[in-house]
Amino acid sequence: MPSFNTRLTAEQILRYTASGAWPNRLLTDFLDDAVAATPDKLAIIDSRGAITYRDLADQVTRCAHGLLALDLRAGDVMALQLPNWKEFLILHLAATRIGVVSSLITPGSRDRELTHMLQLSDACLLVIPDQFRGHDYRAMAARLRGELPQLRHILVVGQTAAPSEIAWETFMATAHAPRDVPPPHANDVTEIVFTSGATGEPKGVMHTSNTIVAPQLALAASLQLKRDDVIHIASTIAHQTGFLNGVRLPIQLGSTVVLQDVWNAEQMVEWIARHRITVSSGSATFLLDLLRAKNLAHCDLSSFRIFRCGGGPIPRALLVEAREKLPHVGIHCGWGQTENAVVTLTRIGAPDEKLLTTDGCAQPGMDVRVVDDKNQLLPPGTEGRLQCRGPFMFVGYIKQETLTRENFDGDWFDTGDLATLDAEGFIRITGRLKDIIIRGGENIPVKYVEDILYEDPRVQDAAIVAMPDPRLGERACAFVICREGKLLDMPGMQTFLAERGVAKVYWPERLEIAQELPRTANGKIRKADLRARIAREAGARKHSA
Repeated sequence: MPSFNTRLTAEQILRYTASGAWPNRLLTDFLDDAVAATPDKLAIIDSRGAITYRDLADQVTRCAHGLLALDLRAGDVMALQLPNWKEFLILHLAATRIGVVSSLITPGSRDRELTHMLQLSDACLLVIPDQFRGHDYRAMAARLRGELPQLRHILVVGQTAAPSEIAWETFMATAHAPRDVPPPHANDVTEIVFTSGATGEPKGVMHTSNTIVAPQLALAASLQLKRDDVIHIASTIAHQTGFLNGVRLPIQLGSTVVLQDVWNAEQMVEWIARHRITVSSGSATFLLDLLRAKNLAHCDLSSFRIFRCGGGPIPRALLVEAREKLPHVGIHCGWGQTENAVVTLTRIGAPDEKLLTTDGCAQPGMDVRVVDDKNQLLPPGTEGRLQCRGPFMFVGYIKQETLTRENFDGDWFDTGDLATLDAEGFIRITGRLKDIIIRGGENIPVKYVEDILYEDPRVQDAAIVAMPDPRLGERACAFVICREGKLLDMPGMQTFLAERGVAKVYWPERLEIAQELPRTANGKIRKADLRARIAREAGARKHSA
């Protein structure tokens, strides 16, 4: 069982509990409320069916007994690498009930990232699908198991499972005698979710129940969300955006969630009409695809009232187009991170100037500020480093206490983003200090991929930068200098990254072979020059098209 060293203090607990931001409630407490109030209401709709709150609670209880029978105890870690299926919610709620920590791993993670995440979290149970989108997860788990002595069990959701694995249907069909276990506390670690940064491999962000209940309560209040809302999510629920909005928020409200496991804009339009969806959220890419859906004008979208947009740069022209095509839908922009959920948000009734040109103002309980390199406050409208603090903040990076300390100035978290803050408290994200590419809301850890490219014997030097993309916002372009006598092409690079177990979403989508790379006086690659070059070329192609 791992021990979690967190930055949580008695003073923080007292302060945020007294303010009401931390209600000291588990997600299962909200589930119990929903079952008592509306037991026959649909809780989850996914691509394979639907389940009521009464049935959900029964399955959560059965699942919790099964986890205890596998000898999982409070503080043990269960890694969830599942698509947007109801089993994800059942497992997370069951784990919450008995104090087991849910570690979120996106379905797109492959051998190299998966091994790192499982080792870092000391996960003793891995839950996977047998197949999803053509990938064999059982084969991947079998390849890695020898490197993971702490991994005791593999639970497979699907049609097939080997004798060394546990089949979900068998797991849920097996009755176990109830066991009394002490309830966990809302300040215990309940979630580990991985985020990619400029420093290489994924970091494990730790949250307690309080730190992820608080932002969803604030979000519901700011957007006037109610029990009667039907919430749609297509972002993977193994990513913090999808997890908070597709798992935590619906249960906290006692509402219905519609889980879309494979993104398709036309299907979303159909589901809005069929299920009377009222609320959705995602990156600008999801909004763009929705606005371009072929059936947008042919389905009844009268129930749909809110789309919350975040997860990367949001083109202002896209918001104007949304106003024209979906005039009855409020498009609300916001900013946040895996470490702190939705920190800023545009509110209902805000003036158009703020709705269309800012990333909102701080959510209740949160504070934001813009500072210079010496942490001195900057005047309104001046670009600087964005910092935040408040009850939504994570409690540390697992096994990286030094990194956790380095990212804080007292209570203020250094976000790595550049922003301006106006006199009315509205921020606008203007750039990033960290070397990250955000592709359709998915962070690409640049240094991590560069380090792997350097393992290729054909590569002498490499730099990966963002290139603009009208749909995804950004894509990755790799500039490579080849070793003498060696050649590298796009298929060769892709094959190499696949052999190294790198998730496909991290692969550069353009390769530029260079003779030299622009450098500063001390030899550092001038990535700004490379970004400008690739942007100019993209602009030239657009004008000539």
